[in-house]
Amino acid sequence: MILVSHLRMSDSMILADNILPIPLNESELHQLAMNIVGKDLEKDNFEFLSVNSKLKKDPQFVCTKNKKLYFIIVKAILYPKNPNKVQVYKIDELKDHAIKFNATLFYAGVGLANAENYEFPIFKDSDYVVNFKGIEKIS
Repeated sequence: MILVSHLRMSDSMILADNILPIPLNESELHQLAMNIVGKDLEKDNFEFLSVNSKLKKDPQFVCTKNKKLYFIIVKAILYPKNPNKVQVYKIDELKDHAIKFNATLFYAGVGLANAENYEFPIFKDSDYVVNFKGIEKIS
C-alpha cells in the first residue's frame, strides 16, 4: 500500500509561519528586565525579602542592604523610549507606601532593543541590547 500526500499552498504557508521568529510578549520583556535588575542587585549585595514578577504590580523587589529597606520598581522600556525617564503609574501611592514602611523607593528602567536592528521587536532566542544605568532613587 502506498500513501500519497499532497501539500496545498496554504499548508506550505503554515509550515513557513512556524519558522518565523516569535517576538517576546510584554510579560517576557518584563521578566527579562527583572532578571537584569535582579542580577545587578545581587552583585551590589542586596538581600531579597520579596520578589513580585506580576506585570503592573509595583514594587517588584523588596530588599534590604545595611539594615535599610528598599522598594524597587522595574520597567522594561523598548527602544526608542528613554529608560531613564521614570514611568510609574500611581507614583504618589508608592511613595506613601514607602514612607509608611520607612523604605527608600527606587526605579529601574531597563532599555531593551533588538541587537540586529533597533526598529525590530526582540525575538525569542535572539540577541538584544540592554541600556541599564542602575537603580535611581525616587524618594
